[in-house]
Amino acid sequence: MVLLSGCGHALTELPGFDAEVWRHDPYACQNRRQAQLPALQQHRELLYGTRADDIDALFGRPDEEELSEQTEKLYFYYLEPGTQCEPTHQRSAANKLVLRFGPLGTVTEVLYERAPTRH
Repeated sequence: MVLLSGCGHALTELPGFDAEVWRHDPYACQNRRQAQLPALQQHRELLYGTRADDIDALFGRPDEEELSEQTEKLYFYYLEPGTQCEPTHQRSAANKLVLRFGPLGTVTEVLYERAPTRH
């Protein structure tokens, strides 16, 4: 267990990314996450190898989470309003940031369901 806790790296902030704004817009229903995308895009390589606990601290709990095969998990963070903003929070076709965690609990992929558009 000591070996696993040493894997990955801490990430407390992304340059130019306002984590507080991101965390206070669950499901992107206030459409405030869009303004954070340029900084996220510019520094997304810093997310690779980051531990799940540090992602939780930076982005907040994911809007949705899935467990996949071989002890991998996926975090989904909505990037725009959609049907997920209704009281039942049903899964939506709205664009999402997708973080894939490998078996060691660190980020192995940073994806978008659709490439974010530049404004």
